[in-house]
Amino acid sequence: MINNLPSKRVENAVNELGKLPGIGQKTALRLALHLLNEDPETATALGNAIIDMRENIQYCKKCHNISDSNICHICANAARDEQTVCVVHDVRDVMAIENTSQFNGLYHVLGNVISPMEGIGPEDLTIDALIGRLKEENVRELILALPSTVEGDTTGFYIVKQIRDTNIRVSSIARGIGVGDELEYADEATLGRSIKNRVPYDEENEDK
Repeated sequence: MINNLPSKRVENAVNELGKLPGIGQKTALRLALHLLNEDPETATALGNAIIDMRENIQYCKKCHNISDSNICHICANAARDEQTVCVVHDVRDVMAIENTSQFNGLYHVLGNVISPMEGIGPEDLTIDALIGRLKEENVRELILALPSTVEGDTTGFYIVKQIRDTNIRVSSIARGIGVGDELEYADEATLGRSIKNRVPYDEENEDK
């Protein structure tokens, strides 16, 4: 914590900015002073944008991606391949995959991965909603684009077990993503190849 600031209001602003991921106290102070030196409208616009996002953001009723409406722009796009659904950890993974321009299907955001150590079970994810989609929609392929971690693999195993009696093809992104890596941190070329060169789920696990 930075001490001896000349204003309690600046100190409060620095403390709040410093709670953001990747923002240390020195960066928080630099941001606070920058906003202080800008026109009042700049800080007001930033504050209003954050409040509006926090109060009015919605989650797509179909895939659970963040959205400005009940159905996100991806699910509402008739040009997308509705027979292919990519299962991801969170909304940041959707953004990462979309940036590769290598996938034209739909998504399903789990919101987390199964982690008994953290008390996170299948009921805490949107797996039930995913199974419901697969029963109601004409999905032919389910792509598991989950983290290359024990928790990610556990989640994948659980999902596959739930749909074992269906005719849905299950595939997994190619292991161009290193073990333990998150999709959002992979470069676009590597992630794009991993999506494009995906492999059947059973085959991918036999190679382990």
